[in-house]
Amino acid sequence: MAIKRIAGKIGGRAALLAPLAFIVVFLIAPLAFAFVMSFWKRVGFQVRPGFSLKAYASFIHGPQHVILYHSLWMAAAATLVSLVIAYAAAYLAAFRLRRSATRVILFMFAAPFFINYIIRDFAWTDLLGRNGPVNEALQWVGLIHEPLSWLMYSDFSVMLGLVASYMPFMVFPIWLALVGIDQRLVEAATMLGARPWKAFVMVTLPLSMPGVFAAVIFGFVGSFGADAVATVMGGTGYQLAGNTISSAMNILNYPLAAAISSVVVLSLLVLMGVWYAVFDIRTFLGRLVR
Repeated sequence: MAIKRIAGKIGGRAALLAPLAFIVVFLIAPLAFAFVMSFWKRVGFQVRPGFSLKAYASFIHGPQHVILYHSLWMAAAATLVSLVIAYAAAYLAAFRLRRSATRVILFMFAAPFFINYIIRDFAWTDLLGRNGPVNEALQWVGLIHEPLSWLMYSDFSVMLGLVASYMPFMVFPIWLALVGIDQRLVEAATMLGARPWKAFVMVTLPLSMPGVFAAVIFGFVGSFGADAVATVMGGTGYQLAGNTISSAMNILNYPLAAAISSVVVLSLLVLMGVWYAVFDIRTFLGRLVR
């Protein structure tokens, strides 16, 4: 019996160490190496180990600082728009639809993940182009007399691409938080005289905030580091943090690419740290975790 218990403990630890080792080797180690490289020095077309803040200074205060601020603004705006859409969809799926319909809705939000995101972005260029279906439909109904040029290769098209790409990620954590709310609390608020909208503001919305904050993490960090959306839907010369990394890699400026990547990862870690410190995981998953 003792041997079986020891073997069971060893097997349990091995089962735990295997995924931890995978995370360390394939996730933490590459990110740590990129962080270290962000302090290296670029000499000509070569990169030499050292300690220099030049890459960070160039991104935060140098020529690329406009890209940083524009990326932050676009990520924040796209996250806000996505949050409104995702919360409405998650609320309907959690409280207003039958279970069979909920499964269909959640599957529809998961379906885009089965298609490569670059293909989805190119599909938008066909829809929103000057000769695309959207412009043709608007001209056919008489709303416009000539194609709208700002539908593509503009802040609008990039914003639309960011929302379409990352809004589905935000539906699921909000839905998890909503279905975990004890409906007796909402019923109690209603019985005490609160109108439906007030019960929502006073009970449902506060209790769903862990899911909302998790959704914000998915939306903001994804939009902040997006690459293909800016390249495909923004056109030549449109720069966000994501495709600026690719541009830096193309000219062999690895410290700058590593510095921008580290800023994106740092923003994720800060948001996750705040989420972990403020919210209890049990309030996020509700009845699923005890």
